[in-house]
Amino acid sequence: MQSENRFFDDLSRIINGAAGTLAGVGREVEANAREKAKAWMSGMDFVSREEFEAVKAMAATARAEAEALKVRLDALEGKAAAPKKARVTRKTPIAD
Repeated sequence: MQSENRFFDDLSRIINGAAGTLAGVGREVEANAREKAKAWMSGMDFVSREEFEAVKAMAATARAEAEALKVRLDALEGKAAAPKKARVTRKTPIAD
């Protein structure tokens, strides 16, 4: 009876060792795949999320400044155009 218990004890130790080894191999494969994917992505000229958000904020700021400048330019052109507009009087009446 004792020999059977020893056999099962040894068998369970072997199975536990194999399971631990397989788990370690799985983690190593996953880490290696992540590194390969990261290297591949960096070679593809993708931008990181932080870079994208920074450029997006810069574009929003530039758009707001451009709109403000447009309003200012329209106001300045309106003021400059007002004195240039003179009443045109016709010397000859228009016949109906």
